[in-house]
Amino acid sequence: MSALKSKLYQLCLTFIQNRIENIEYSLQQARQASNDDTKSSAGDKYETTREMMQQDMDRDNKLLYEAGQQKIALQQIESVASDRLVKNGSLVITSAGNFYISISAGELNTDGQKFFAVSQVSPIGRFLIGKAVGDSFKFNGREYLVKDIL
Repeated sequence: MSALKSKLYQLCLTFIQNRIENIEYSLQQARQASNDDTKSSAGDKYETTREMMQQDMDRDNKLLYEAGQQKIALQQIESVASDRLVKNGSLVITSAGNFYISISAGELNTDGQKFFAVSQVSPIGRFLIGKAVGDSFKFNGREYLVKDIL
């Protein structure tokens, strides 16, 4: 794996680990609040609050699961070698931006350059998968030319 891809991989890994930590912290806070909550004389208000807290915890558990799945997907591309076709784990240099096909982590900056970490199932990721150097495509009204695949 190139040094640049390795840096991008580490940035994505840090992104997903921070996300997991934030969700776990939110879950911990919600559990603590739920345990500290004592039943008040306003029964309906209490039940509504408990239900809202439970919904928040359920949402956080779903987000935690999805973040875990993203981490697994990222780990599977850690040492993907360059290929002549864009695949999961490729770093794609185009005429209109640089893309790291990995997880949806948004904009990443390293070595004074801007890259976009996108998943292979994202709208732009689906356009990039299977492309070769010299291929072009149109996305959101913009023309993209694949210049290099690392």
